[in-house]
Amino acid sequence: MSAVTLTYGLSHLPAGWLSDRLGPRLMIFIGISGVALFAILTGLAPTYLALVVLMILVGLVGGGYHPAASPLVAASVDPKNQGRALGLHQIGGTASFFLTPLIAIAIAGALGWRGAVISMSIPAFFIGIMLFMLLGKRGYARKAPKVSAVPQAGPPSAAGTMRRLIPFIILGVMLQVMIFSVTSYIPLFAVDSLKASEATGAFLFSLFHFSGLWAGPVGGYLSDRLGKVPVMLTASLIAGPALYLLSLSSVGWSVWAVLLLIGACMYMVMPVTEAYIIAHAPERRRSTVLGVYYFASRGGAGLVIPVVGYLADRYSFATSFTVAGGVVLAIVIVCTLFLRGSRD
Repeated sequence: MSAVTLTYGLSHLPAGWLSDRLGPRLMIFIGISGVALFAILTGLAPTYLALVVLMILVGLVGGGYHPAASPLVAASVDPKNQGRALGLHQIGGTASFFLTPLIAIAIAGALGWRGAVISMSIPAFFIGIMLFMLLGKRGYARKAPKVSAVPQAGPPSAAGTMRRLIPFIILGVMLQVMIFSVTSYIPLFAVDSLKASEATGAFLFSLFHFSGLWAGPVGGYLSDRLGKVPVMLTASLIAGPALYLLSLSSVGWSVWAVLLLIGACMYMVMPVTEAYIIAHAPERRRSTVLGVYYFASRGGAGLVIPVVGYLADRYSFATSFTVAGGVVLAIVIVCTLFLRGSRD
């Protein structure tokens, strides 16, 4: 798991840079068919060492997709609907938390784990080729299409744009990293602290991700109507206290409600952050900036998760969740100073 997760996070950095130079079509093809190809080889791995090496390669090529796809999605719609489009695009990744394990387990029961990996990767490989051909017919043969920026009241200076872009990215990354790090321990928290069954712990973890099926599109829609900054600040201000409330919850409706709220906060800010970067980052470096964002938001949790676990072991889950909520709230307050007075 570390082999694919760490390399997947790191691969977003060069992938964003390459997407700005090679265009989104090729990077999306690599991010789909490349992953499928190395996954097929993973299913044929003769040894454990070969398995790990191939999983590293899966992570390396997997980072090609997001920095290329998000600008392409945004360029395909009117600027006033970019948030909604990115929110709908997010549903696919969120749904995979539910559908892929269910499908894979069913296939593995008949064909084993190798059969599951190979049989699911072959269709994905050809889907990548089909999408590559379709994007070529649509005129995306090489360079990324221009993305229309959100209309501004006046021509902002580059310094003013960066002064808001950097804290906005920090806020989006921090919220995802802190929430994902805390919720990684939900099954353990449910079993050890709430005295629930292991099945309940797994259900609660799935319940958290269920929020992503609707929160992403809702967050994108609201950002198109109300502005990206208000939606980001509202979700962030709710997330800090919600993490604290998780430490006070019990088995039943309270933990359900809190997990749905926390999941909604995290999945809501994901398309909003992407839309803000696309609207404000320099055109020639848009995918590069997105690559940095994806690297930090996907890979940053790898550094925070052990800290959350250490605090839980040394003190308690309640203390760990309270500290996480306090950190979120403190960073939100600081970033608000830079984003105040701005809507989009």
